[in-house]
Amino acid sequence: MSTGLSTRLVQICARTAEVLGPAPEASDAARACRVLRRSGNAVTLSYFPAWDGVAAGIIEACAKLSAEMAGQSPGTCLSIKAPPLYFDKDNLRAVAAPASEVGMTIVFDALTQVQAEQTLDLVEWMAGEFPSVGVVLPARWRRSADDARRFRDSPVRIRVVKGEWADPGGDVPDFEAGYLDLIRILAGRNAPVAVATHHPPLAAQALPVLQQAGTPCELEQLRGLPARRTRRIAQELGVPVRVFLPFGPGWWPYAAVKLVERPYLPMWWLKDRLA
Repeated sequence: MSTGLSTRLVQICARTAEVLGPAPEASDAARACRVLRRSGNAVTLSYFPAWDGVAAGIIEACAKLSAEMAGQSPGTCLSIKAPPLYFDKDNLRAVAAPASEVGMTIVFDALTQVQAEQTLDLVEWMAGEFPSVGVVLPARWRRSADDARRFRDSPVRIRVVKGEWADPGGDVPDFEAGYLDLIRILAGRNAPVAVATHHPPLAAQALPVLQQAGTPCELEQLRGLPARRTRRIAQELGVPVRVFLPFGPGWWPYAAVKLVERPYLPMWWLKDRLA
């Protein structure tokens, strides 16, 4: 299949999902969060705007979520993306202030590396304005080792991920080795580190490194992906689990795109269920 045809197929799937799929709203996200918390999970909520979403819509949706989460938010994170908010500090305050008031931690997602420096600068600024802030470090980026050192001794919460967007200069040669390098850099810090992976061997190596160094850690899982084997590892180690819970009109289109890009998902599910 040609690249152009593949791209068009992805776009069609995404647009169809946006039209047909019931968009989970703030009230749905808050309800799902309550269920997950009763099951012993911490939760990270993340708003996915529509294709034509604007900053004002993101601010409004996050404000509604904050209102829904009043009284049940300690330990809950709100994951946001700086570029759709135009890296504007007033926009970021408008999202962060209501969330912070109800006890949520604002975590800045990583998008492309081109946007990384501006995002990390905003994380440092936000950490001076709000009591609890977080950042995401992609293991595939060569720059992430220096970024990990930059935030190692700060109070900023860190989530380590594989990373969706490639390093323009070339990814690290060995993803798993790069991931574990970041974990070793962060081991010994006092602020929390989330190991975000659905790969059991990686979870089994990364979590003990943080535990043995006395660093607060957790396993973070995207809701909907196979998680039984990695959860079992966390349970055996006594490590808490956090669920990444997306909502908003852009979530189903995003999920549809990922399903098209990952035809191996059904076999992954089966392998996880039978393990």
